[in-house]
Amino acid sequence: QQAAAIPGLAFRTSRGIVQTPPAAPIPDLDALPPPARYFDFQHLSLTRGCPGRCTFCGSPGFWGRRVRSHSADYFVNQLAMLASRGIRFFYVSDDTFTLNRALVIDVCRKIIERGLDISWQAISKVSAVNAEMLFWMRKAGCVQISYGVESGSEEIRRLFCKDIRTDQIVHAFALTVAHGILARAYFIYGAPGENDRTIGETLDLIRRIKPLSAIFYILDLFPGTALYDAFRQRTGATDDIWLERKEDILYFETDPDLDSEQVLAFGRRLRDTYHQWLPEMALDIPLEDHPELKTEQADFLSRLAMTFSHGDYAGIRSPVLPLETARRLYEKALDLGPDHRAFWGLALTQQHQGQWEAAVRTLKKGLAHFPQSRELHISLGIAYAARNRHAKALTHLLPFEDAPEARPHIARCRRALATKK
Repeated sequence: QQAAAIPGLAFRTSRGIVQTPPAAPIPDLDALPPPARYFDFQHLSLTRGCPGRCTFCGSPGFWGRRVRSHSADYFVNQLAMLASRGIRFFYVSDDTFTLNRALVIDVCRKIIERGLDISWQAISKVSAVNAEMLFWMRKAGCVQISYGVESGSEEIRRLFCKDIRTDQIVHAFALTVAHGILARAYFIYGAPGENDRTIGETLDLIRRIKPLSAIFYILDLFPGTALYDAFRQRTGATDDIWLERKEDILYFETDPDLDSEQVLAFGRRLRDTYHQWLPEMALDIPLEDHPELKTEQADFLSRLAMTFSHGDYAGIRSPVLPLETARRLYEKALDLGPDHRAFWGLALTQQHQGQWEAAVRTLKKGLAHFPQSRELHISLGIAYAARNRHAKALTHLLPFEDAPEARPHIARCRRALATKK
């Protein structure tokens, strides 16, 4: 009886399932105790809710379409408490972080004013960003924005009730990258009416917007979405379907006009073509000539280069080899100014290609700007050792003899010097 008086609960009794009325939304989110006072985490949000009506998304049904926000002070206080405990990277999980431009800029200014040395990524909508906001987001540490593009076919986007235009998509991706922020695209394939033509339209759009990261989802049906409600009406299915052991319902399995093998082939075509084009797209980045963003743009290019030399893109197959792509991106970063990651990554790339003298020159330049860098000193020591300059190598390795990556090279240099005696 006590539980039945609490709104927002569902529970089972001997007489069946009881569901109480929905709980009223909390009007003032700042009244909630700050979780960062008690827990460590990387995912947080400024807002709850989304005004969109995407048919594949459960957010409108879960939150309602009204958006509620924390204040900038509450949100930045969370970041500050977490950063004070050594957490430096954050995932801002709002459905659309940039809905309130003044609030977003206020957040960014407060991050800068408080000197928070953090990086973060967010989710947005292509129609909800502008140059001023992107400038402040980048200065405040934003390194990636994910946009729901869904499809290059305007008819499929209309079916999804995705109220964005192709020109808005193209503009948002160009503007985001120009400010030194990686623009990631979400795509969905296997929609009603999907065919070779619509997949071709998606690939054409990819060619235009050049996303530097992309995720291709197959269309799923989940409770609380408009597409799921349409599925129930079309098939007569009930929610009892979830009594079976299943995580989701693949849309194409419910549509006789879609062939499963063809839909899976669509996914392979999208992914394979995207990865084939990716190095070329990465090298064709139109950065904005903005004196106040050169440091951030160099950081952006070196981060991207690292994904090709040591990260997720190192193994992709394309006409331009990933390592060559990385080298050119590191060099472009250094053209903008001294960047620690670019010096280090370029030297590692040169070492991998057997260009040891070039690596030595790169590392010496890097140490002129970052004289205390452990990574640069150890890499230079390794480069000297590879050229049999063992005594010189030890001058860079021994200050970091406790580092696991330095120990085997120190031992090798000592053995070599002992042999010479």
